[in-house]
Amino acid sequence: MPKSKLLPSMWDIPEYFHGRVGDRAGRQRAMVHEGHMLLVLHHPPQRGVRARQTYFFYRKPDGSWFSTAEGGGLAALTKHLERFEAQVDALDAAEDKAKTADEYFGLIEEMLPLKRTAANLHATLDEARKSLPSVRELINFRDHAYEISRTADLLYDAIKVGAELAHIRHAETQAAQARHLSVSAHRLNLLVAFFFPLATLAAVFGMNLKMGWEEVDPPGLFLAVCGVGLLSGAALFTVLLGRPRHNDPLNGPTQNSL
Repeated sequence: MPKSKLLPSMWDIPEYFHGRVGDRAGRQRAMVHEGHMLLVLHHPPQRGVRARQTYFFYRKPDGSWFSTAEGGGLAALTKHLERFEAQVDALDAAEDKAKTADEYFGLIEEMLPLKRTAANLHATLDEARKSLPSVRELINFRDHAYEISRTADLLYDAIKVGAELAHIRHAETQAAQARHLSVSAHRLNLLVAFFFPLATLAAVFGMNLKMGWEEVDPPGLFLAVCGVGLLSGAALFTVLLGRPRHNDPLNGPTQNSL
């Protein structure tokens, strides 16, 4: 039987495992044959990286462990679980700092594959423990993997709730801004409606009254009229700005609309 290219050639491993491992590692799984055990485990998924790095952990019936992961042997499997734990802790810290819906959606994109991989890791180690119930270290690894998977599930649920609340908060803010714009537009319409008839009559019939100011040398009178107009506009602006505020039920008081 041809040997698998993925398994180290220096391992004294039964032919049974070479027949179970192809050119690709495939899913996470535990294989047991006559007291020998081979674990196929995946590296924690990384954001933006589709290729999944695979580690092989091999245990002989005499209790000796070998691995393709960094560290070698039983310590490598411990370190492998610690990688998952560290990544879950990092996402937990990022969830505490997330505020916007985009930040929460980014965390969901990272959390979903990690949650799935951690669950498969626990299922694989649980399968290995059932196949070799007398191996004490498998019980500890299985329990550690369960804690990681459970924490990942809870964190994923918390991120989903945070994303929903952020989305609702954003929608409420948008609705409040729309209400403020509607109020501003209504006030502007009132001003236009009040002066529109006068402006129309003045445009149709003309209102150039003789007041004696026509002979005043420019630009003094022109600048004076502009100043009066600007001061009147500033006074109107101040009156409208001093109107009562509208309260946003989620974000508190918002800025006054004009």
